[in-house]
Amino acid sequence: MDEKGIIRNFDMLQAVKERTLLRLDPELGKKARVVVGLATCGVAAGAQGVYDAIAAELEKQGLKDVLLVRTGCVGICQFEPVVEVHLPNQGKTTYVHMTPEKAVRMVDQHLLGGNAIAEYTIGTKQ
Repeated sequence: MDEKGIIRNFDMLQAVKERTLLRLDPELGKKARVVVGLATCGVAAGAQGVYDAIAAELEKQGLKDVLLVRTGCVGICQFEPVVEVHLPNQGKTTYVHMTPEKAVRMVDQHLLGGNAIAEYTIGTKQ
């Protein structure tokens, strides 16, 4: 982008794409990404509290290299609040029916410890 933030040619667009992919793709950027669904259904189910708990725990643990992202509809309203964890070389883990307490445990056990919490994922019965 130029000094006014305008993309004037294909090379500028390509540079923006490459910078963005490094931030968002765990495989390219080698950083963890945590996505919290904050559409209407997620917010109604308590997703803002989950997001805030994750942000606070990331700060407390000093995890500055984890990208915490808000997103809209995840598409599985009956499982809200939904949190997706994307780790390099591990793919995506989808956590469902999250609470602030579960979110803190997810940061400690999954992001710090490297172990997904199977009982919180979409493949288990609640």
